[in-house]
Amino acid sequence: MARLTADKPFLHEDVTVHDVTYGGFVEIGRGTRMSNVVMGDYSYCDRYCDIANARIGKFSNIASFVRIGATDHPMEKASLHHFHYRSDDYWDDVAADLDWFAHRASRLAEFGHDTWIGHNAQIKPEVTLGHGAVVASGAVVTTDVAPYTIVAGIPARPVRDRLDAETADRMTKLAWWNWDHDTLRSRLKDFRSMTAAAFLDKYEA
Repeated sequence: MARLTADKPFLHEDVTVHDVTYGGFVEIGRGTRMSNVVMGDYSYCDRYCDIANARIGKFSNIASFVRIGATDHPMEKASLHHFHYRSDDYWDDVAADLDWFAHRASRLAEFGHDTWIGHNAQIKPEVTLGHGAVVASGAVVTTDVAPYTIVAGIPARPVRDRLDAETADRMTKLAWWNWDHDTLRSRLKDFRSMTAAAFLDKYEA
């Protein structure tokens, strides 16, 4: 694989994108579809993800077959079917319902930094994941996830903390995800070898 770069995302084969903004060192897996997405520095997704209407922070780890921001059908109306908002697909004399599409696009899923979304998980519209949150494989997330919390199940519920509350707060204040590329490289050995607590003790000062 080519080395990732700051100036251009690495898109694998058969990726479909519309209205997507990428940070540096981003990788998008084969067969992924993205629409109305901002993806932060160093974030990536594996194969066959479907990501819409999302604001994704830095260093997000998104496994294969994840779906984020699945669009709505109008359950309160006479029909669920898209003929009444994608009407121009069916008739020549009527336009699409642009207000409905704008409503969909406004319901953003928002991720903090350093999140991990497991294989085949779903994140529903208007859900916020805090920094450091982890979503287990196959989970369906319908409500916000607190920072450094691990959730699992359908619907997803907290399983345990990834870091204790004090360590999580310290990590959030350190905000290592804002370090530049050269600083990350110079501290790579410590990322690899240190516990979170030891890392904080060294770099908080």
